[in-house]
Amino acid sequence: MKYTRWGLALLLALALTACGGASGTGNTDPTKVSGDIEPRAISWLLSRPADGAVITTVQDIAADYGKEHPGFSLELITTPDRPSYLQKLETLATAKKLPEFFDTDATPFADKLRARGDMVDVEKLLDELGMLDDYRPLALDYQRFDDGGLFLMPFEFELEAFWFNTKLFDKAGIDVPETLDDLVDTCGPLRDAGVVPIALDGQDQWPLERYMSYYPFRTAGPDYVKELKKGEASITDEPGRQAAGWIHDLGQAGCFPDGFSSTGYTDARDLFTTGKAAIYQIGTWELPTFLGDLPPATAGAIDYFTLPTTDGAVTDPNEFTVVSGIGTAINSRTFDPLVKDFVTYLLEEYPKRYAAQGRFSSTTNVETAAPESGSELFDKVVAQMDDLGDQTAMPWDTQLDPTSNSRLQQELTLLAQGETTPDEFLATVDETISENAPKYFE
Repeated sequence: MKYTRWGLALLLALALTACGGASGTGNTDPTKVSGDIEPRAISWLLSRPADGAVITTVQDIAADYGKEHPGFSLELITTPDRPSYLQKLETLATAKKLPEFFDTDATPFADKLRARGDMVDVEKLLDELGMLDDYRPLALDYQRFDDGGLFLMPFEFELEAFWFNTKLFDKAGIDVPETLDDLVDTCGPLRDAGVVPIALDGQDQWPLERYMSYYPFRTAGPDYVKELKKGEASITDEPGRQAAGWIHDLGQAGCFPDGFSSTGYTDARDLFTTGKAAIYQIGTWELPTFLGDLPPATAGAIDYFTLPTTDGAVTDPNEFTVVSGIGTAINSRTFDPLVKDFVTYLLEEYPKRYAAQGRFSSTTNVETAAPESGSELFDKVVAQMDDLGDQTAMPWDTQLDPTSNSRLQQELTLLAQGETTPDEFLATVDETISENAPKYFE
């Protein structure tokens, strides 16, 4: 029998459940791990760019630790392609062969690993080390499971915003949109000015799914998706209907590039940075690009606005999508004095080394290195990070069960392309969630 990628994920999840719940034999409580340190080789299963700041920082720290502990080494098993990575993670998890560290979001699948006893309690670890209060609350909250459990370490802190080209806005004679519906209204004038209104990576699907989360977050708050994913709320409820209608309106207004479904991440970014697109929704992980050498059409013209609001919004303007990147779990089954000592050294060294590269730490005890030439845009982002609300719009791809998420992404593309109506979209997605959520979350 041939299984789809997400069908396999469901089977693996069921297999995890069958293997036994919280009766795992690992050391989930870090306070109970002590003893002599015996250096050995350990591994980290990663889903990050191999040349990215997180990996290079970790490599440098591991090399220094190895100098003090001969015989120690850290192998980084990198699989930046996300679908391939998830399949590898799920296969190793089912076989109970995960390495000492492994990357994962706080997804329903990861929660099954936690319930099986495969993860070290990170909150207890940070508290034991006296580091818990150093972390930004939103950075930790992004890594928490629905019951508040913290079993994932954050290594980043990023805001997601709508970056825009001020020159193109002036050319089109438009202002920064104050509401989500205003954003739709900007697309006609921008098209008339000869540019793509909104650059979008449609190939990877998650960027469009971000848009689906916006209306519900503003009108119903962050709990809507938590209820939706378990079938306790319906996509056909008013928040979901508003979102579907808005996505359809964005498509009908020509907001996205023609043929956006085949546009990749780099293509979308290049559309914006070369001045061919006026708006680009992405995180501050791209800030170094925006502060770098850019063509005349874009240089000195990049600004940003945060998530627009709606009539009757229940979340504040300074509450939007704030992420701390994919989290890292510590395998409880291989957690011993060496791993505990290394992760202690890592957490002590990482924030200052990461911030020194101009990156934003998930802790507040270090200052991010400013660009050498200085930048009003950089200063604005730093000030924004100090003025955030308590709630964040969680990305839906980390919340829904795999089958429902995959179908939602497929249907979103059709909806934005005008190949299906909002009612058809809602009916299809509602049926998929109703069928799959109860089995996955039981």
